[in-house]
Amino acid sequence: MSAYVVVQVEVQDQATYDEYRKLVQATLDAYGGKFIVRGGNAQTLEGTWKPARLVILEFASVEQAKRWWGSAEYAPAKALRQKSARTEMIVVEGVG
Repeated sequence: MSAYVVVQVEVQDQATYDEYRKLVQATLDAYGGKFIVRGGNAQTLEGTWKPARLVILEFASVEQAKRWWGSAEYAPAKALRQKSARTEMIVVEGVG
């Protein structure tokens, strides 16, 4: 069953975050992940949620998403992201 990693990002160091962005695609490719949403203009329809940056990734399963997140391949990029931005991240199962 497909799974989605949903990330709310508040970039604090743009230069370092740009380095992260250069590295992350190859790590996703290695685990079959792909961007569904990568930034873009988010508009609030209800409530008060106003993410500065929203990212949604798709994987074949929750297990595959978690393998990517915990992988040695992603570790250097993850360290850059964690150094340069505040993030909230979840993984959720898709339907069917």
